[in-house]
Amino acid sequence: MTTTERGSAADAHLRRADPVLASLIDEYGGPLPAEPDRRGRPQDLYGSLVRSIAGQQLSVKAARSIWERLLSRYSGSPPSPAQILADDPEDLRAAAGFSRAKVSYLRSLAEHVASGDLVLEELRAEPDTVVLERLTAVKGIGEWTAQMFLMFTLDRPDVLPVGDLGVRNAVRSAYKLEALPHAAALSALAEPWRPHRTRACLYLWRSLDNEPARDDSPGRPES
Repeated sequence: MTTTERGSAADAHLRRADPVLASLIDEYGGPLPAEPDRRGRPQDLYGSLVRSIAGQQLSVKAARSIWERLLSRYSGSPPSPAQILADDPEDLRAAAGFSRAKVSYLRSLAEHVASGDLVLEELRAEPDTVVLERLTAVKGIGEWTAQMFLMFTLDRPDVLPVGDLGVRNAVRSAYKLEALPHAAALSALAEPWRPHRTRACLYLWRSLDNEPARDDSPGRPES
């Protein structure tokens, strides 16, 4: 089945499952970020996580600037674990514009990968729950960052980031709720969307004109 066929099948399911989503699909349909053109190239799993950590708690514009400064320090490419660990933490912090905490998060990720405690390639075959468990064991990677990794790096189709402010705001608006839905309420509302909750979230983000790019994940930064 092609990407377009999978998207059409998912849309058909969401239309049947939820009339509100059916309206969103009518209004905001079209190619979505979860329909990547890989051209046969696998995602850079480590680089994706480095970029996610680098951009935490920043606007899209600021995150892009920080990322460009980080790439510049390493000859235009995402740094490897060995490069991060060999770099002087204070020099790295100053060059990229990081906080000291963010440098410690990048070093924690590098240490987990370099030691073999986290084998990123194995995550491609693991269920979502295992991916979340292994990633959140790294200092600085919380549930939200791990969920964005599932959605936009591993292209998992059935992820619901219940803590994402964008999703919660979009649901409040689309479903005419008086307040932002809490996690349990959002999970219950989204149950009929299975197994296409990722795609439903893409429509919700788009309805707020907050469509995520694959390189600049949306919503709520880690606390």
